[in-house]
Amino acid sequence: METLSQHLEYLALCGDDTKAEDQILESLNGILLALTEDKQRSFSLLRESGIFLTLAKILKGNPRCAVKAAQVLSEIAKNEEMKKPCIEADLVLTLISLLESTDQEMLLHAGRAIGRICYDNRDLQEELVKVGVIRSLVRILTDFAESEPLVHVDLLALCNLADLDTAKEALSKTKVAEQLVKQLRRAENHERLEIVFEVLQALAENDALKVQLVEAGVQEVLSEILLKLQGSSQAEDTCIVKAASDLIVSLLLGDGNCVRMVQLGVIHQLLDLLEKHVESGDISVQHAALSALRNLAIPVVNKVQMLEEGVAERIQALLRSEVPPVQFKLLGTLRLLADGQADAAEILGQDPMLLNRLVQWCNANDHAGIRGEANRLLASILSHNRSQEVVKAIQEAQGVKHLVSMTTSEHTAMQNEALNALAIASAIDLETLEESFKESQLVQSLHKLLQDDNTSPEVKYNSMGLLCSLLNSGDLRQEIEDNKIKETLEQLCSHSNANVVKEAVTTLQVLRGETPH
Repeated sequence: METLSQHLEYLALCGDDTKAEDQILESLNGILLALTEDKQRSFSLLRESGIFLTLAKILKGNPRCAVKAAQVLSEIAKNEEMKKPCIEADLVLTLISLLESTDQEMLLHAGRAIGRICYDNRDLQEELVKVGVIRSLVRILTDFAESEPLVHVDLLALCNLADLDTAKEALSKTKVAEQLVKQLRRAENHERLEIVFEVLQALAENDALKVQLVEAGVQEVLSEILLKLQGSSQAEDTCIVKAASDLIVSLLLGDGNCVRMVQLGVIHQLLDLLEKHVESGDISVQHAALSALRNLAIPVVNKVQMLEEGVAERIQALLRSEVPPVQFKLLGTLRLLADGQADAAEILGQDPMLLNRLVQWCNANDHAGIRGEANRLLASILSHNRSQEVVKAIQEAQGVKHLVSMTTSEHTAMQNEALNALAIASAIDLETLEESFKESQLVQSLHKLLQDDNTSPEVKYNSMGLLCSLLNSGDLRQEIEDNKIKETLEQLCSHSNANVVKEAVTTLQVLRGETPH
């Protein structure tokens, strides 16, 4: 330790003497040696010595010794208590200016020192972003993409900063997405993949960066990684698969991004991925791809493009899967695709294989979620369809009775979907449906809904709308009269909800053969 004290004394006296470079280098090496021999005692002496201002002078004014001084600092900054004197000596700003260097060793030590001093210090990290560290980090990643130690330090720095909104904003003005995708592709070990994923996951919270990542082809690399690790049961591989899957979901949050993603062809890459994983693949990959598909099907402009590109047909092919969560999400995606799209409803509603499968699922007592989604898809197809052929096809597949059962669901949204679907189908082709309605006791179900005080006003309103359609059939009119629904409608004329009252008055007028006012 005596030698360390001598080195520190010498540097304090002659640290800024550019003619004594050899001796300065020797003293800096002496500090590094002492740190390897007895860290705690060395840190104690360093703290008392005031060496930090001397190191700042060497970094600024002695190019030949600056690399070694940066190395000393990067070692000193490993100790938590040494960070404060580094900050007080304004060493961070001095080190940042060294990131403009082309010397790889200088970049390595300066980068490590900055990372260690600023770790877990939000104020300092914000300061780094403010003075332009992001531009330097992206330049290093670009210029030295194949230098493993430098890339590692650079990625760690990005990882520490990527949670800051200011950093994301600064990164969105660079070509970082391109470089990170390149590093993701080059990564050869789990540690490197994990750190790249951590950076990407943070950046995927920014809309501009999401699009840049997709434009840089991140989804293709993710797909390659997932396929490569398919079937592996190693814990490390499972972590990577989960990270890749989570990133896919993150990239597809937000309507604006979903539209751009579809334009860039992401949808078919997701379907390719699903097709390879649907039977025996990793559950987290299936979940990610399915959640992403579902998000993509929400914007109206996407529905049109996805239908034109045959996505509905590919999803139907995937429904062969016997994995319940996969079936559940695929049905939900088809329902979203059909929502508001008459063409889609017509295509799906005239596919006998799909309709027969849906009717089977409507009976799936062991999977309530799948049963619900199958019913909702049937209702959606009828609601958005304007074709007699679709009404006939659903009737032939024996789907009507399930929609009648759906009117008594415990979920109000599902009740309304079923009532609206049946009302639209009745308006299109009541004759085809008449027999099914009688067999499934639709009139009696509607009467119960109107009599029940717990039925929501909207369900009562839609039930009466459907009744008005049914009155166009002689047989169903007779059933309505026999069930004494007229008395219930008269009682509803004094209901607390104005819309229910209005619809009750209208339905009574139709029942009496009067023209509604």
